[in-house]
Amino acid sequence: MSDETLAGRLAAVRAGIAEAADAAGRDPEGVELIVVTKFHPASLVRGLAEAGVQDVGENRHQEARAKAVELAELGLRWHFVGQLQSKKARQVREYAHAVHSIDRVSLVTALGVDDGRTIDGFIQVNLTEDPGRGGVQPEELDPLAEAVLAAEGIRLRGLMAVAPLGEPARPAFARVRALSERLQRLAPDARALSMGMSHDYPDAILEGATHLRIGTAITGNRPGAG
Repeated sequence: MSDETLAGRLAAVRAGIAEAADAAGRDPEGVELIVVTKFHPASLVRGLAEAGVQDVGENRHQEARAKAVELAELGLRWHFVGQLQSKKARQVREYAHAVHSIDRVSLVTALGVDDGRTIDGFIQVNLTEDPGRGGVQPEELDPLAEAVLAAEGIRLRGLMAVAPLGEPARPAFARVRALSERLQRLAPDARALSMGMSHDYPDAILEGATHLRIGTAITGNRPGAG
């Protein structure tokens, strides 16, 4: 992808965010764009940085770590947005600014380290009956939130969710917003909502999203993962 195309797509998404925020009566400055660069080369991330992107999302630890090391001088904020194995947690927190996929107490235990720095943590909520989709079931949210609040080195920011396939996104995001209101009874400062991707981010903004995880609408189709 040429830099011109990349910049054009980025500008189009930023305009879409502003339009959706205006429709929701919100300030677009309150919506943080995380560009997900899974399977794309470090050169594309560098191009995003040159276009003003500061927040980059990755799904796989090995790929994320390699890019974070190669691009360390850019001062980017790295967001881990994929399912995370507990045994990789300590390595991820070495470079990650935030982990958006906290879904079990064992992962909280692995991530929670008193190492002099604090990472942002989002609890992922599963909006389906499929455990393979990742995330905690809504009825298990409160005890997991309590574990994060008690952990060293993690600041609970709020919730993350992926809208289920095959159903309208906005009602799903409305459910996450309701869960967020419940979470704030335990953690008043945990108001952030990480939801909304390339195909559904306007609906997410209408339901209060504060962090969007957008990939292909900006980066184009992903190269093969092989």
